Amino acid sequence: MKFTLPLLILLLIIFSINFSSDEITIEAENGVLNGTYVARQFPGYQGTGYVDGFDKDGDSCSVTFEVKESGMYELMIGYAAPYGYKENSLYVNGEFQTNVKFPQSQKFTTVYAGLIPLKNGKNTISIVKSWGWFLLDYFKIKKAEIPTMNPTNKLVTPNPSKEAQKLMDYLVSIYGKYTLSGQMGYKDAFWIWNITDKFPAICGFDMMDYSPSRVERGASSRDVEDAIDWWNMGGIVQFQWHWNAPKGLYDTPGKEWWRGFYTNATSFDIEYAFNHPESEDYKLIIRDIDAIAVQLKRLQEAKVPILWRPLHEAEGRWFWWGAKGPEACKKLWRLLFDRLVNYHKINNLIWVWTTTDSPDALKWYPGDEYVDIVGADIYLKDKDYSPSTGMFYNIVKLFGGKKLVALTENGIIPDPDLMKEQKAYWVWFMTWSGFENDPNKNEISHIKKVFNHPFVITKDELPNLKVEE
Repeated sequence: MKFTLPLLILLLIIFSINFSSDEITIEAENGVLNGTYVARQFPGYQGTGYVDGFDKDGDSCSVTFEVKESGMYELMIGYAAPYGYKENSLYVNGEFQTNVKFPQSQKFTTVYAGLIPLKNGKNTISIVKSWGWFLLDYFKIKKAEIPTMNPTNKLVTPNPSKEAQKLMDYLVSIYGKYTLSGQMGYKDAFWIWNITDKFPAICGFDMMDYSPSRVERGASSRDVEDAIDWWNMGGIVQFQWHWNAPKGLYDTPGKEWWRGFYTNATSFDIEYAFNHPESEDYKLIIRDIDAIAVQLKRLQEAKVPILWRPLHEAEGRWFWWGAKGPEACKKLWRLLFDRLVNYHKINNLIWVWTTTDSPDALKWYPGDEYVDIVGADIYLKDKDYSPSTGMFYNIVKLFGGKKLVALTENGIIPDPDLMKEQKAYWVWFMTWSGFENDPNKNEISHIKKVFNHPFVITKDELPNLKVEE
């Protein structure tokens, strides 16, 4: 559902600006306030006050202004965050853009909120409570150039398989022109076909139940077999790995063994493992990687190229591979890369790193020499079909336009009309299992629109990605 601005929007102060290289500052206290209020107790603000009271869901501040040129604009936000680090949601013209990160600050300061799309005429910027509990002073806007998108098709794996290279060449060729449809789950992909008469171009699978600590407790999987079938049907294969911790599973109510990829369900410590390479912990990491290598080799032998997305959402720290911070996580990624590529000689992987657009994102990044594609996992409110344009361009800019940028997980499928209009060129989207068939999240009419849209590539529209010997 799009963010609905208050009916008081008619009372907004309209700022008419002819942008060139000039900046404009818009005071938050002059906007429309929903559940928030103007305050003056905290010193150091600009203008006649600041906006406080972001403490309940839906609390917001909206300002409307006018520009005479459509395009991308840089947004800076004046704020104070005396209660600690906070994140709050940014909307432009009712469309979600990103969650703005507000570092703790005991005085009023400025944070770069990224790039936003504005249209010729009136525009409205809204900050809506997510975490809340911060003080909003002003918005500062300046015309920006769209970041250059010039990704390379050279894979980080030495001597990649012909199929992996052909797939990467294809992804680069469509970037900025189309988006590939994706669906997590083999059965879910068939549900899409039943509804739309179209299969998604990409089907997502998981190495989760091949993790040794799950196998030894009776878990089994046929995702590799299904992935081979999908490739033989003409589709593209993506795998992530919800890596169950090698040991230290609590296996208590709410922290059962099958939740063992969560930080709060295991005592496993990768920092300790790397500091003690002679330890059982380190050896178990190698054991687990070797177990997954067996499955990846089956796919390699079947000539299946893989969009390979391990260690995802590390920056959130809710998975154990991110729990000890960026340095330990980067060591694990590089070990995984070295073990699979150099030791096991697996060459059918296209390495996908899941990032955010936060100021700390690059601290977590394993490095250009270990990553082919970057992506973001975005879950919006039910029926909010925004294309998250701000986040897309923030990530493009963050990585210098050198990497393809994908929507590696989504709950709500972005509207392809808005993606095209705002030039939010996610190279693919990947709807998480269960979100596609819940009409409270994605309406059936919306799914039919997406999978029959000329901007969206479905499986039947893919070229032959196999390599004939």
